[in-house]
Amino acid sequence: MTDSISGNTTPPLAPARPHSATYHGRTLDDPWAWLRDPGYPEVTDKEVLGYLEAENAFFEGQMAARKPLVDALFTEMKARIKEADTSVPQKDGDWLYWSSFEEGEQYRRHWRRAVGAPDDGSADMLILDEPALAEGKEYFRLGAVSVSPDGRYLAYAIDDNGSERFTARVKDLADGSLLPDEIPDVLSALVWTRDNAGLVYAPANAHWRTDKAMLHRLGTETSADVQLYHEEDEGFRVSIGITSAENWIVIGTGDHVTSEVWLVPSNDATAAPRLVSARVEGREYDVDEHEGWLYIRTNDEHPNFRLARARVETPDQWESVLPPRDDFYLTDVSLFKSFYVTEGRDTAGEKAGLDRIDIRDYATNAARPIDFPEASYSAGLDDNPEYDVAKLRLSYESMVSPETILDFDLATDTRTVLKVQEIPSGYDPSLYATTRLTITARDGTPVPVSIVHRRDFPMDGSRPLYLYGYGAYGIAMEPGFSTTRLSLVDRGFAYAIAHIRGGDDLGQQWYLDGKLEKRTNTFNDFVDVARGLIALGYTQAGRIATAGGSAGGELMGAIVNSDPDLWGAVVAHVPFVDVLNTMLDETLPLTPGEWPEWGNPIEDADAYDLIASYSPYDNVGPHPYPPMLVTAGLNDPRVTYWEPAKWVAKLRASKTDDNLLLLKTNMGAGHGGKSGRWESLRETAEEFAFILWQLGVEG
Repeated sequence: MTDSISGNTTPPLAPARPHSATYHGRTLDDPWAWLRDPGYPEVTDKEVLGYLEAENAFFEGQMAARKPLVDALFTEMKARIKEADTSVPQKDGDWLYWSSFEEGEQYRRHWRRAVGAPDDGSADMLILDEPALAEGKEYFRLGAVSVSPDGRYLAYAIDDNGSERFTARVKDLADGSLLPDEIPDVLSALVWTRDNAGLVYAPANAHWRTDKAMLHRLGTETSADVQLYHEEDEGFRVSIGITSAENWIVIGTGDHVTSEVWLVPSNDATAAPRLVSARVEGREYDVDEHEGWLYIRTNDEHPNFRLARARVETPDQWESVLPPRDDFYLTDVSLFKSFYVTEGRDTAGEKAGLDRIDIRDYATNAARPIDFPEASYSAGLDDNPEYDVAKLRLSYESMVSPETILDFDLATDTRTVLKVQEIPSGYDPSLYATTRLTITARDGTPVPVSIVHRRDFPMDGSRPLYLYGYGAYGIAMEPGFSTTRLSLVDRGFAYAIAHIRGGDDLGQQWYLDGKLEKRTNTFNDFVDVARGLIALGYTQAGRIATAGGSAGGELMGAIVNSDPDLWGAVVAHVPFVDVLNTMLDETLPLTPGEWPEWGNPIEDADAYDLIASYSPYDNVGPHPYPPMLVTAGLNDPRVTYWEPAKWVAKLRASKTDDNLLLLKTNMGAGHGGKSGRWESLRETAEEFAFILWQLGVEG
């Protein structure tokens, strides 16, 4: 470390050290490569840890004066959350299941009671106690949870350091005892065999890749677990599921663009897996089963997917059920005994980008839509564990309407509201307005934007704006409700979500138009949305706070390189900013599987040049940058800690301004930051305090 690190009031300066490599005749300089501990995933290098700790000390020193504001924000955010809260019970077999938070606690308790038993608490059974499991741990996250078909056993998986290597245990619900079985490194669902004696799972290998499907029999050592499937392609990942009628265990394998499915009878898990259809590059499909028919959602004919079916005996002979459409994107299909449900989004018209739910008849495939009242909203199926049902559990929310859980009666088409999210400190939706508009990007493409603000918001450019975006992996940003967001909106902000290309907000083509050689559309869309909102009077240049995480953090890195004058404060959470170096390192956990998303710069010189043209770390330059807060997780297996660390180090050495640049590394957490509802909330309060401080908004 350099001697320039002094207490917690001087920005740490990590020394640049010559380091270069040559690819396709091009030299790649990486003077902060030393921040990657050679022993990773163990991080023990004293100099590396010293730098991260110095950055944390600088963060704490700079934020110390903001502590009253952080505390005030945390208090008001916490006051909007019902501390003692219970989910709506849902029937699954002979039991009703639900979860609850107790006053002051960070984690949930999970309960059940027999169907028909009194609901006065006397018959309630505590089946999983997260607060007890989390006690004494800096980090705790519950992963897969699965009850055996006969209701006797509960399998669950926990991660206690943020590495996303979960350990699975099994609890006997008959007497509350914990079985000796312990399955390490689980990174999938836990699926029971029909005989209640086995679990199928996918373990993470040494490179944090799931390349196997394994069967564990209760009462045996994991060394005796049976391999059901092994994936040879290092870029593919194995996943585990079960069909709706629970007849078939589903072993899926694939990357971001190609998939393949194998089926194993749930009553004979060691039978030879049955291939549905051999992988075809660029074709995705998923499978469910109803009365001997496989229902297959696939993009083989159109980016927006279609629904096909085939007999179990001839699984690769597909016949069309719902042909693909240009104006509708089929995102999900759920099978029930007497009907099925399709979910998706229109890609054109006044409802473009909004969720759609249709109930369909197996014989005619005719659609019965479930309509929702607002112009912009988020809706979908909620928890529906049973196959033979007369009601559907739904969830609904909008940017001004708190989450509502309701049952839809299939016989009467009536809805029963079961729960509306409570806001103890009070909330009046009539004070807020939400709108959905489009802004034309530089190439002429209309980009949707969802916005919420108070009704008295002046459209004169005088107010600050918080602009959020992601734009990757075909993940849509839903216009849902947020209680934390109110802390900005009530201080005069407009809050906007830019539904930029790279997500699948307007269909699969919207995703394809923001990846690989079209990746820069994502960044341009975001910048053009910001400029469009300025032109409409929502704000002005330099008064925009913006945030994104992971691939959304890559977005943040790109826009501060290209248009630094637009932003008044930028927050980049676990940002994927060292894109070129990461895609050049096939030993990293995710790299081979990420090549279809970003390109393979090892084998393809054009891919190298493309990534080099926008990779945020590689394009840091000697010019002013806006105030920035960057976060990292030391145990993060998705975006390794050194990506944000290297980026911040290069920014400190290159930028020509005096604006604040902070790096906060969670030394005991991973990709999702701190665990627990209150610790996570405090981190949001820190982010908002930083934004308010940098934009000069009074607390």
